[in-house]
Amino acid sequence: MRGDADAARWHAATRAGDGRSGPWARADVTWGLAARGALVEAGGPPLVVDLLERETVWADIAPRLYAHAVAGQWDPAKVVDWDAPLTLPAEVESAVVQVMTYLVENEQAALVVPARFIARVHPHYREVVQLLAVQVADEARHIEVFTRRALLKGDVMGRSAAGGRASLQTLLDEPDFSIAAFLLSVLGEGTFLNLLAFLDEHAPDPVTRQVAHLALQDEGRHVAFGQAHLEHRVAVEPSLRGRLRAAIERRHDALASTAGLSDDVHDALVVLAAGAFTPAAIASGWDRVQRLQADMDEGRQRRLTRLGFPPEEAAALSALHTRNFM
Repeated sequence: MRGDADAARWHAATRAGDGRSGPWARADVTWGLAARGALVEAGGPPLVVDLLERETVWADIAPRLYAHAVAGQWDPAKVVDWDAPLTLPAEVESAVVQVMTYLVENEQAALVVPARFIARVHPHYREVVQLLAVQVADEARHIEVFTRRALLKGDVMGRSAAGGRASLQTLLDEPDFSIAAFLLSVLGEGTFLNLLAFLDEHAPDPVTRQVAHLALQDEGRHVAFGQAHLEHRVAVEPSLRGRLRAAIERRHDALASTAGLSDDVHDALVVLAAGAFTPAAIASGWDRVQRLQADMDEGRQRRLTRLGFPPEEAAALSALHTRNFM
C-alpha cells in the first residue's frame, strides 16, 4: 500500500506569494527561484539576494514598460540605413566620431549599473528583473550602433577624458538601488534625453540621426521607470528626499577636482551642430549647444520637482549635477 511520505514532505511548504494578485510587500529568500505563487517545499537552499522588499525596487508602471520594451526591440542591421551616403567635411566627421565615442563610454556605464542589480533583486519582483534585463539589452544595442557609426568612415575612435570616466565611476560605485536609479536614470539618462534629441535634430547625416532617434526611444523608457520608482518610493518614504539630496552633493564633491565635460566633446557638439567648419556655422553651433545645456537644466529641475523638491531647491540641485551630463 502507498504510504504518506510523499504527502508529508509538503506539510511545511509555503506559497511564494500569490500568482495573480501581484508581488507581496516582502519576498522570502527560502523561496529561492520558485515562480511567484508556487508551492515551495521546505528545505531548499536560500537565495542569496538582498533586495527583498517591494518598496525598494517597485514601480506600478514596470509591467507596462516591460511589455512596451519587448514590443519596441529593433534590429540595427535592419532599421539603420548603414549604406546611406556620407559626404561630410572632415572636421564634421571627426566631430561625429568624437561624440559617438563619448556616447559609447556613457552607455557602457548605463549597461553595467542595471546589470549589477539584476542578481540582487528577488525574482518575486520579476517584472523589475525583466525590465532591467531589457534595459541592459537596450544599452548593448546602443553601444553597437554608436561604435558602428563612429567607425563608418574610418578605423579610429575619439578620445576618452579621465574626468568623464571618474564621473561614470561614481555611478558604478553606488550600492543603493534607489539612489543608483536616481543618479543614473532620473538625472543622467534624463539629461541624455535632451542630448539625443539634440543629435536627432542637428545630426549632419542620416545615419547619425537614425541611431540617435532609436536610442532616444529606448532611453525614454529607462527614465520613465527610474522616475516612477522614485515617485513611488518617496510617496511611502518622504525622508528619502534627504538621501537623494545628499547623493547629489556627495557626487558633486567627489568630482569637484575633475574637468567635467571635456573640451573635445563640447567642441565636437558645436561642430556637429554647426554642420560646417566656417565662422558663421560655428557661431550657430555654439548657440545651439548653449540652448542644449539650458534645456538639460530645465529637464532636471522638472523631474526633481516631480519628486517633491521645491523649485528653488530643484534648481540648486540641478546645478550640482555633473558637467559630464551623465
